[in-house]
Amino acid sequence: MLIKSEAIVIRTSDYGESNKVVTVYTKDFGKLGIMARGAKKTKSRLSSVSQLFTHGHFLIQKGSGLGSLSQGEIINTFRGIKQDIFKTAYAAYMVELLDKSTEDNQASPALFEFLKLSLTYLDEGIDPDILKAIFEMKMLRLSGVGPQVDRCVLCGRKEGISAFSIAEGGFLCVQCKYSDPKALGLTPKTARLLNLIYYMDLSRLGNVSVKEETKQALNKILTTYLDEYTGIRLKSKRFLDQLQKFE
Repeated sequence: MLIKSEAIVIRTSDYGESNKVVTVYTKDFGKLGIMARGAKKTKSRLSSVSQLFTHGHFLIQKGSGLGSLSQGEIINTFRGIKQDIFKTAYAAYMVELLDKSTEDNQASPALFEFLKLSLTYLDEGIDPDILKAIFEMKMLRLSGVGPQVDRCVLCGRKEGISAFSIAEGGFLCVQCKYSDPKALGLTPKTARLLNLIYYMDLSRLGNVSVKEETKQALNKILTTYLDEYTGIRLKSKRFLDQLQKFE
């Protein structure tokens, strides 16, 4: 069956001397694995369209197993990402997290648009740490393990939020924070930002300015929460962490 869909390349691996196995997240069919025959050859018509992060229209011969890429038309190469090692690291983390959080052949046009917009904003220079946090929260919600970030997870109070409990899965108020000695302290700004990120409509994200210490607190909470509730270990995350230390 021949299908056509808008898609973004989220993973590539070499196959033999001249071929590539490419994973794309499509708008109409979800995540698909496809063979791009001859794509490693520089003169191949599939060479450029099968590059990581490439956004385009893909014509795919789909069967019961691995599909085959017939042709592709590039919409956006996200050149700004590929020319910046830090942006590349953030983008690689996002697409790998999406890859690990989704199953094959489960269409979600909304998730495709979210991925496309995330990469577009990253390409345009929107704060990558905030984009990363929004992306992580989206994947947590998609996996059904999103944290409670609008009230105390134990008593339900919305006032006096002062800690985040990994063990309990969300906010703790002043009265309840002692129930978890390992709970991470929260400033009111970080609590508000977590709530905002949880419900964020990415299409409405404008220029953001967040203090470095707030972003560090946000990163610690979401990284620890992801490790605890998803068990996902990503090569791209280790590389991103190393780059951030270097920066």
